[in-house]
Amino acid sequence: MSYVEVPGAKVPIRMWTDPASVEDVALRQLQNVATLPWIKGLAVMPDVHYGKGATVGSVIAMQDAVCPAAVGVDIGCGMSAVKTSLTANDLPGDLSRLRSKIEEAIPVGRGMHDSAVEPGRFHGMATAGWDEFWGRFDGVAEAVKFRQGRATLQMGTLGGGNHFVEVCVDTSDSVWLMLHSGSRNIGKELAEYHIGVAQKLPHNQGLVDRDLAVFVADTPQMAAYRNDLFWAQEYAKHNRTIMMALLKDVIRKEFKKAKPTFEPEISAHHNYVAEERYDGMDLLVTRKGAIRAGSGEYGIIPGSMGTGSYIVKGLGNEKAFNSASHGAGRRMSRNAAKRRFSTKDLEEQTQGVECRKDSGVVDEIPGAYKPIEQVIEQQRDLVEVVAKLKQVVCVKG
Repeated sequence: MSYVEVPGAKVPIRMWTDPASVEDVALRQLQNVATLPWIKGLAVMPDVHYGKGATVGSVIAMQDAVCPAAVGVDIGCGMSAVKTSLTANDLPGDLSRLRSKIEEAIPVGRGMHDSAVEPGRFHGMATAGWDEFWGRFDGVAEAVKFRQGRATLQMGTLGGGNHFVEVCVDTSDSVWLMLHSGSRNIGKELAEYHIGVAQKLPHNQGLVDRDLAVFVADTPQMAAYRNDLFWAQEYAKHNRTIMMALLKDVIRKEFKKAKPTFEPEISAHHNYVAEERYDGMDLLVTRKGAIRAGSGEYGIIPGSMGTGSYIVKGLGNEKAFNSASHGAGRRMSRNAAKRRFSTKDLEEQTQGVECRKDSGVVDEIPGAYKPIEQVIEQQRDLVEVVAKLKQVVCVKG
């Protein structure tokens, strides 16, 4: 489908979904965002749903301003995927050992490594700039500097919630590795600190929603936020790179005879800010639950833990600020999912997938998410499908 335009206070709201299908609280959030004095455009992806401050699945383009709550607290959260030389025939009938080995290599939930994972231990991984990256931590907000030790040990860890590590098979029987994670606790700490700073600034006192507080250009608060934001986005990218290296190590050891090789990694943030130019204006584009889908750029759009995922290539649609959805999108809250579904439902909906099937992940059940095929169909003018994947192993926090 193409987009539907809904009137907004300052800019029209372009929606790649039926406005009637969007929950009322999310629509109110979008209308609130469209009142911001600095806004130059608002695009809504088909996986849109209610979020803290700004809706998940929204792309907000502003001039000389950025809203930290519209980035979200998991700064730099995103996806990575790698196609391997393995095929479905190389996989054992019982995948429980493989899942256990992945869980041993990559700490999940609140877990962390016993010692810092150095990139130099991985064959072929670039180490240039690693020390400089950590050196820049000295310049982040004083309020979170005491977290450096934890941030070091959480580098290369999964976290919880909707984060996952998967082994997938595509429609041609090729095996893929895929993972979803972000900037871990350090990104959350930085985000919450800066949201608190923004909410106290005088220019934000008259906003319709205090969670939409912004930093404006040429102020020390904006400079400080940009510094910490871009550092946390880099942390998230490094985190996924380290996890993928750990995952590849597991695959090499478990499939020694097959001597697996790996194609170049596809990686994409979906909670982040980018400096981009549209209609002759330099804008700060915030994608909260959306990926960049510039012409020819690869992206990843996952479904839920029992459905499929898609590797896509962007079509460069500037009406959507070169963006696409970041996944299927929730159709009910975590609490609603826990009330609605049981572990038996989870077992049925994840049949054929080696994964947790206990009460701790019922809130991630496929039934809590929108149908991924429908979400893909609604953005045919934003991306083209390159590959469709189906997970056979899913590791959750």
